[in-house]
Amino acid sequence: MITEKRRILSAKDLSKTFSNGSVQQHVLKNLNLSIYKGDFTVIMGNSGSGKSTLLYALSGMDRPSMGTVTYYTDQSGAETEISTYNNDKLATFRRDHVGFVFQQNYLNDSMSALDNVMVCGLLKNSDRKALAKKAKDLLSSVEIEENDYRKFPTQMSGGQQQRVAVVRGVINSPEVLYADEPTGALNSQNTENVLNILSSLNNEGQSIVMVTHTIKAAERGNRIIYLSDGVISDEIDLGPYAGDYKDSANPQLEKAKERHQRLKNFLQDMGW
Repeated sequence: MITEKRRILSAKDLSKTFSNGSVQQHVLKNLNLSIYKGDFTVIMGNSGSGKSTLLYALSGMDRPSMGTVTYYTDQSGAETEISTYNNDKLATFRRDHVGFVFQQNYLNDSMSALDNVMVCGLLKNSDRKALAKKAKDLLSSVEIEENDYRKFPTQMSGGQQQRVAVVRGVINSPEVLYADEPTGALNSQNTENVLNILSSLNNEGQSIVMVTHTIKAAERGNRIIYLSDGVISDEIDLGPYAGDYKDSANPQLEKAKERHQRLKNFLQDMGW
């Protein structure tokens, strides 16, 4: 029996225009999109297609020029339209429902790894003891060792810093975790580590929306949306991640190869 996915947010007639004097740049153009619980949604497209702008509009990090962004934040389908929220209401909404991982980790260099996570958690949870346990458990789950909890970001590798940033993004149990090129500043091994963490979170039920420009990262998603000049050109459902298609020890090797080829063909059709 196939269970219908629950929609957790929708964008309707979403537009975003930037003005520079008399010149207007229409980055998003009457875009319509729904995001579903448990999906790992990947947004791709050429440079300037509006990927990050869309991510910021969906997450409440920015407001659209026109259109609406609506969240359905519980099983009853209660609607919360955030498009017209003022700054304070948007900040509260993001705190309670949204997590974000950026290309740059934006950790506070004057705070330890643990405190960088805790300071975000304390915005929502005043139980410092319970929060500290949750933060440490999450840091441990991304292979940040206990003796590294008190290190400052400058004492950690780039990969470690980004793993801390991922934990910071999920400390408040967000409805959606947004990731904007989260591996763009990492080497190949650290890229793999961060992608593995995102896949693990998704396998545990975390809904993720990620912008990326690489096939390697895009393969972690089950739903790939291609953006072109501010509109959705097409999308493809790849199904669950099947592992590395180059790994001869992968028990799902043939499925992974087929999945990789489907994604590659789709992107070629999109002119990527």
